[in-house]
Amino acid sequence: MGQEDCLMADVIIMSDTHDVLESYLNSTSMVNQQVESYNRFIRIGIQRVVDGQSMVEPDVSGFAIKFGKARLEQPVIIEADSSTKRVMPNEALARNLTYAAPIYISYTPVVSGIEKADSGGEAFIGEIPVMVKSDMCYTHNMTKEQLIVEGEDPEDPGGYFIIKGTERVLVGIEDLAPNRIMCTREKNRSVTSKVFSTTVNFRARCSITRDEYGIFRVLFPTISKGMDLVLILRALGLSTKDILDGVTSNEIKNDMLLNIDLSKAKDMGTPDAIMDIGHMSAPNQAKTYQEKRADMQLDTYILPHLGTDKQTRKEKAYFLLRMAERASLVSYGHVRSDDKDHYANKRIKLAGDLMEELFNNAFKFLVRDIKYHIERTTARGRKLTVRGNINADTLTEKILYSMGTGSWPAGQTGVSQVLDRTNFMSTLAHLRRVKSPLAKKHPHLNARDVHGTHVGKLCPSETPEGTEVGLTRYLAIMSKVTVGADTKILEEKMKELKLLSEK
Repeated sequence: MGQEDCLMADVIIMSDTHDVLESYLNSTSMVNQQVESYNRFIRIGIQRVVDGQSMVEPDVSGFAIKFGKARLEQPVIIEADSSTKRVMPNEALARNLTYAAPIYISYTPVVSGIEKADSGGEAFIGEIPVMVKSDMCYTHNMTKEQLIVEGEDPEDPGGYFIIKGTERVLVGIEDLAPNRIMCTREKNRSVTSKVFSTTVNFRARCSITRDEYGIFRVLFPTISKGMDLVLILRALGLSTKDILDGVTSNEIKNDMLLNIDLSKAKDMGTPDAIMDIGHMSAPNQAKTYQEKRADMQLDTYILPHLGTDKQTRKEKAYFLLRMAERASLVSYGHVRSDDKDHYANKRIKLAGDLMEELFNNAFKFLVRDIKYHIERTTARGRKLTVRGNINADTLTEKILYSMGTGSWPAGQTGVSQVLDRTNFMSTLAHLRRVKSPLAKKHPHLNARDVHGTHVGKLCPSETPEGTEVGLTRYLAIMSKVTVGADTKILEEKMKELKLLSEK
């Protein structure tokens, strides 16, 4: 039975016995997860991206730009006579327009390290597509009668975008949970404990492998071969006592003692360990460059979600100890290895998360473009103004290209798709589609199978035939996807309640 048939069958039955389902569908939109995710992106995501790249520092002596608050307005269009008017979704469809909101950002010039607030202002940086029925949409909270007066379909669920007159939906992407330790047994009898350390701007796979003899090796981006765990811990600031005190079980302490005894770093201090990492990372280079390279690897590429400054190094060291401890527990059989197909270990990136990735990528290009124009203006001896060096088309075109083609910055394809309007049920099904990032050419037998944890979350029967089987799924009728929360707030509360160490 297809997704549309499942939906229709439930609608027929619910009138007799499914009072709970009827009440749920009357109170909750079937595309609520997409709309709420996009609303969170508008409220938090855009500003988070701007804050992450708030300083524009061109190669001009004593000059920089500091970005402040981002502000959005509701969708408007500029007519041929230069007049501005609001545009509704149905007009955007009829006239082949993009239903998009203008973005403005406040800025302050920084001259010789001093912020010139008097010279600051607000600049238009581009447009971002608006999801129909989101908080930025004119149809949000309109009554049925108001929608009819405006020429809109009162039964339209929303949850899609209008790009150059075409309705497009961002398909949910299923991915492994970020910033979470996952431990698995490998075919060569080793055990690997890995974390997909993810920030707004960067994703790094960091792993610790314990071989059958109990030796730990650390692997992270920028190195092709594993690195000695004790050397990394030394460079991050832990002594031998700190390493042994950081683990609990005697069996794991034995593993650590073995690694310490066999490591060339057992008698090294922190500066020596850093220089040793620099020597391995950049051989035959100057010592100052080697030290700088080692610092960059420790701060930027090892567990960046914990921070990218020197103050977080000990926190990273204890996190690596937890990863090594987990690998030992799995190796000794005290803890079962993690199941990658268990849905507790998965996360679904909805429209808001995908738009944040896209906006982050486009904003990087905008910052780079601003730097280039400022440097060129200075070289030509012209008067330097901030607004005159911001080309709004840079950000807009970058976003519209990905939305129009479905090619996303992370290398994924088919993220943005033309909305299926065959019938109402197929439209709802398309808006609730979830896609796996795995390549469809490979078997991935376990990933394609129905897992016990899918019950109540994903439809067990609806999936395409052929190469996409099991990789493209659909949310169950009453499943609801939460849009996430700020983990820093939770951490602070746990520290207040003494449930989390201040270490």
